[in-house]
Amino acid sequence: MDTGTVTVDLHGKNTYQAKVTVDALLRRAGGGTYRICLIHGSHGGTALRDFIRSTYSRHPKVKRLIPSPDGGSTELVLREYV
Repeated sequence: MDTGTVTVDLHGKNTYQAKVTVDALLRRAGGGTYRICLIHGSHGGTALRDFIRSTYSRHPKVKRLIPSPDGGSTELVLREYV
C-alpha cells in the first residue's frame, strides 16, 4: 500500500466498523503512503467525522489532520511531501 494518498469511503459504516478499517489502513501504510483520505460525509450526521477527528488527531502515526472545506472528508497526514 505505497501509493501516496489512499482514499477510503466510510459511508454506511458505524464508528466501530470505521475504526477497524482505519486502524488496518494505518497498520499497512508503508513508507510511500503520505496521506489517508477518509470520506465520511456530513449531511447524514457528524458522528463519523467527530469520531475520526477526535480519535486520530492523537494517533502516533498521524502528524496532523486536514478537514475538507465542506466537512465531508478528513485527510490523515502520515508524512509530509518532500
